[in-house]
Amino acid sequence: MGILRGIEKDSVEPLTEQIILSGLKTIEVAMNTKDAPGIIRSIKKLAGNSLTVGAGTVLTLDDLRSALDAGATFIVLPVLINDVLEHCVKNDIPVFPGALTPQEIYDAWSAGASMVKVFPAKFFGPAYFREIKAPFNDIDLLACGGVDKNSIKEFFACGASAVAFGASIFKKDLIKGGRFEEIRAGIEALIKASS
Repeated sequence: MGILRGIEKDSVEPLTEQIILSGLKTIEVAMNTKDAPGIIRSIKKLAGNSLTVGAGTVLTLDDLRSALDAGATFIVLPVLINDVLEHCVKNDIPVFPGALTPQEIYDAWSAGASMVKVFPAKFFGPAYFREIKAPFNDIDLLACGGVDKNSIKEFFACGASAVAFGASIFKKDLIKGGRFEEIRAGIEALIKASS
């Protein structure tokens, strides 16, 4: 899953085009991006059925409503935010709260998370996922924060069900410079390294 944060509206079309060409299927737009709902709408319109588009950095019920009104089909939280998670669970909306410690991971899963986002994953590394999966083998984990082409395969091998990446691929200088094909190449390299 790719995470878009802080992108400008004029980058949306060329960026969406290259994301689709890369073969990536899932994009999250961070709600602390200027006009995130508008960006979600634009990507959905441009991508049609080629991308699943969700909202991240959802901190409040207002954020949640804005995201859902814009067409987000899944919700990502940086931590466990009970009222947001409860609304998603009650309404069958896939929801991925953030957690790090075994207790936080267990609490998020017990509260109804579709998958638990382990964030920031890079500080504990892939081996941490293997340790967590030993007692919690039924909990689906999303590795987020610091996943790159050198670690992605190991995260999966150690029990991650999915991975997310953001600024390491969607680099501000590449976006500002209009070098969208380089972003596509980065996504393709990450996908290739995962198999």
